[in-house]
Amino acid sequence: MAVDGCDVCGRTLLRGERAETYVNGTERHTVCELCTSRALHGGWVREGDLPEYGDASKRVDRRRSLLSRLRPRRPTPTRPPVEERGYDVGEAYEEPEPPSRPAPVRANPVPAPVRADGAARQREPRHVRAVPTSHEHRVSTAIELFNGSEHPRTVAGISRSLGLPGVAVLPSGPQSSLVGIVVAWELCWYRYELDLSDEVPTVRVTTQGYELDELSPEERRANALADQRGRLTLSA
Repeated sequence: MAVDGCDVCGRTLLRGERAETYVNGTERHTVCELCTSRALHGGWVREGDLPEYGDASKRVDRRRSLLSRLRPRRPTPTRPPVEERGYDVGEAYEEPEPPSRPAPVRANPVPAPVRADGAARQREPRHVRAVPTSHEHRVSTAIELFNGSEHPRTVAGISRSLGLPGVAVLPSGPQSSLVGIVVAWELCWYRYELDLSDEVPTVRVTTQGYELDELSPEERRANALADQRGRLTLSA
């Protein structure tokens, strides 16, 4: 039986599902794995972590400004009268001009590398991640990325209470790089999404629910399996 609930989404945690404790001032809260980002965004701190403080350079600047206010100001030196500087009062005095500063010497610019034909070498284009074109390749790539993320741990924890789920891996369209993954049990389901065109594709949770009727017929048609560790494989 479930013993705790998430203080962010209000959902009752299932047996085997992990939760962490966050601190907000003097209050302690239980947060499920799906709501950790929302807790951090709300200013909660994971129990055991040290909060980050301001930049040390700012503290040094504030300390210097305080010391400058406490120290007595030195009087600004004044120029002595003409008599004290050895000039006659009747003589015109001209302030000596400051020595001119020599102009900086500019280094010769480094020429661009030149090929044998004399043309300047162009900058190489930035690498763009290629998106698999075939349906099977996109499905297998999405499963590989899911297995390398932290989400199989959640699937394995819920499976210990509800059994193994059905999994549907669904590319959005022939020309689209988005792939959806729906993991469904009889009592709950999770919908994941990833973009294969990203430089570093990341699997993220988009929605979750508790009724299978909320899913489309295509999402309820499983084409993959999950093992005891929460890792996915294509069904035969």
